[in-house]
Amino acid sequence: MNNTNIPIAPAGGAIPDPIQAGLAAGWRVTDCTRIGDDFALEADVVIVGSGAGGGVSAEILTLAGLRVIIVEEGALKSSRDFKMREAEAYPALYQESAARKTRDKAINILQGRTVGGSTTVNWTTSFRTPPSTLAFWQRHHGLGDYTPEALAPWFGMMEQRLDIVEWAVPPNQNNELLRRGAAKLGVLTAVIHRNVKGCWNLGYCGMGCPTNAKQSMLVTTIPAALTHGATLLTRLRAERLIFKGGRVEQLQCAALQADGLETNGRRVTLRARHFVLSGGAINTPALLLRSAAPDPHGLLGKRTFLHPTVISAGLFEQRVDGYAGAPQSIYSDHFLQTQAIDGAVGYKLEVPPLHPLLLSTTMAGFGAQHAALMRQFPHIQAMLALLRDGFHADAPGGSVAIDSAGAPVLDYAISPYLWDGVRRGLLSMAEIQFAAGARSVTPVHEQAGVYRTWREASAGINALPYKILATRIVSAHVMGGCAMAGDERHGVTAPDGRYHGVENLSVHDGSLFPTSIGANPQLSIYAITARMASALARQLGGRPAPA
Repeated sequence: MNNTNIPIAPAGGAIPDPIQAGLAAGWRVTDCTRIGDDFALEADVVIVGSGAGGGVSAEILTLAGLRVIIVEEGALKSSRDFKMREAEAYPALYQESAARKTRDKAINILQGRTVGGSTTVNWTTSFRTPPSTLAFWQRHHGLGDYTPEALAPWFGMMEQRLDIVEWAVPPNQNNELLRRGAAKLGVLTAVIHRNVKGCWNLGYCGMGCPTNAKQSMLVTTIPAALTHGATLLTRLRAERLIFKGGRVEQLQCAALQADGLETNGRRVTLRARHFVLSGGAINTPALLLRSAAPDPHGLLGKRTFLHPTVISAGLFEQRVDGYAGAPQSIYSDHFLQTQAIDGAVGYKLEVPPLHPLLLSTTMAGFGAQHAALMRQFPHIQAMLALLRDGFHADAPGGSVAIDSAGAPVLDYAISPYLWDGVRRGLLSMAEIQFAAGARSVTPVHEQAGVYRTWREASAGINALPYKILATRIVSAHVMGGCAMAGDERHGVTAPDGRYHGVENLSVHDGSLFPTSIGANPQLSIYAITARMASALARQLGGRPAPA
């Protein structure tokens, strides 16, 4: 057993809880399930969402001396609430109890719904935006100042702020098998950078960090903003922006019941000099669509991108215990770098943590076959291929719309171009797993067999029918829908995040991206929105940030 998986408690015993300490010190936090009457508030800036973009923006704008209100649909949780239990974590911390799906139910989408957003529940993997992605944006989307050199100071600032460094601890077996198999095939791998500080190496990052080691917005930027006077309104749904004379006049919100699902009849009205939308690349376009936001070129909600992700499960003689240790610490960009960015779809290889509920609901099959697989749980290694979408004419992404109740829905067609990437990704993963010593490999596909050799797997995977619902596709990364462009005819937002045609409205989240990133997007959101928020603070008359 890898002894790096054994948690070591810090000296001093009890884990400090910055949330409880801040509440005791008088933070301005209102749980809107408990309000008895309608009310209205005013501020310099209202921020909708408290994830990567909202959290970074809140800290920067508050430190500039501006009055900030943060609106969050989820609840405020802290480390004392994180019990490392899937049945509790998914309903409490994720959109739609971790069961958000595309309209046709073909793709499962993991997104956070809590203070800190997805940063509270992600697996800490942190990459800078690939230079090839930035170069594509410059050529095709008019984002001339989105260069590695221009963004480097902002990446550096956020890496320092969030303790983002290469993970120096030896990988758990789940990650080590990716490294080992790839090495035997001459496929290069590298070590992932993680936003952690004093990590216990538990492996339960997706259920909220119980030790406050993960440097999410929950324990970094949101506490900083609240300590400096920001207001946080939780379990409050942003329903509609009211526009008047080319400006946002107010934001109308509905308080939720304790279950976080239905409204409780109380209304909150927010007015501000400026509004920042940071609800993520499904909820932000949906809010704008509900609000009938200006959209003269019909671009709002369009070109929404995932990293469509497929999975391969390898069964090993030795125990893998994929639930223990840093969830992601080894990756390979080999199959991105060997494909032209606008050629055949490339894919990034990573591994996911394995927990019983997450694995059992993802794996194909049912009945005795499924039960037999789950009995082998400690010996299963899983691998992910994340497809880089949005760089080819046959990869237009999806689109966000709203249903009759105003709730968001995502349509996302999988083209033959993407299906070819799915097939190649499954082949690459199976070959690596066999090279690492797998007894058998099972692609997560309803008609896949249990393949005992690489030759058998190659023939089987190439023969599979690739279609929705038969091939399991998941994604934890949603981007686009309010894409930036230098020309307002081609984008919803300007390169500085300002919404075209509305004087006092900005978007600061992953919906800004005109394509997928080709890497886990949290660090890209941190850096790009830090630059935008700093510029916005100056424009609103905020004081300069301390040196």
